[in-house]
Amino acid sequence: MMGKAKREKITDVLKSGKILTSDGAWGTFLYKKGLNAGDCPDEWSLTHYSTVRDIAASYIEAGADMVETNTFGANCFKLQHFGLADKVSEINEAAARASREAAGDDKYVIASVGPTGMMLILGDVTAEELYDCFSKQAVALEKGGADAVCIETMSDAEEAVAAIRAAKDNTGMEVIATFTFEKTMQGDYRTMMGYTPVDAIRAALDAGADIVGTNCGNGMERMIDIVKEIHAEFPNAFILVQANAGLPTLEDGVTVFPETPEMMASCVADLILAGANIVGGCCGTTPDHIREIKKAIEKHENR
Repeated sequence: MMGKAKREKITDVLKSGKILTSDGAWGTFLYKKGLNAGDCPDEWSLTHYSTVRDIAASYIEAGADMVETNTFGANCFKLQHFGLADKVSEINEAAARASREAAGDDKYVIASVGPTGMMLILGDVTAEELYDCFSKQAVALEKGGADAVCIETMSDAEEAVAAIRAAKDNTGMEVIATFTFEKTMQGDYRTMMGYTPVDAIRAALDAGADIVGTNCGNGMERMIDIVKEIHAEFPNAFILVQANAGLPTLEDGVTVFPETPEMMASCVADLILAGANIVGGCCGTTPDHIREIKKAIEKHENR
């Protein structure tokens, strides 16, 4: 593992009161680089290694304090669909190494771990099988040089708990867990599986998550309300937010995210006041978005 001892724990930096900047979208970027619909994005860490490393580097250059890895779907269940279940360790280790090379010794790699697509509630999988699957992924990500694992876009708290415990039990990485919430007809926020922000975050914290939060599904403005809700119930929790560049629309068959870098940056101060400790982007965000978010964070800290 490359230079891990040189970096403070992320949570120790946050304890000092510093607000950190995360990176932006990966999937959006990969498609721009030539990934075709139906291809396995995660395999690019083997077949297009320099391209994957360049994506991470572009976010570091834009001012991100941490970058994710090209491993959102690099778990055994997702890779099985592409006939790559035997390459779980190889893909995850390569992806973490690519981001580590881009991040250098002084920036963080927060390795992406997404949902498996298997439903506990339907009996598709057992909690033990999920744990084993996430364990294999987490071990390989740490071997590749990741500082933390970012368990993200979760809708089932039980699946998130399996991933958190797998990382905690089998690695020395810090653990981040974020959920995707949608606004209901009643005006509150819930995951697709019906969890409220408070219920989901409580489960993650109880399982040992070091940092919690929300990603995807919403633009910056709606994230403010979600963060307020989390912070009110868990005032001592460190909160990461990675918002979409607004809610996507379809224009001439192309998915378009409407929020400009300036629009997203205009919400950063309110997001920090609501309780966010790390701010970055999700779908539709680019290095330009991250650059403006970083400027807004610095402006808030220097006010």
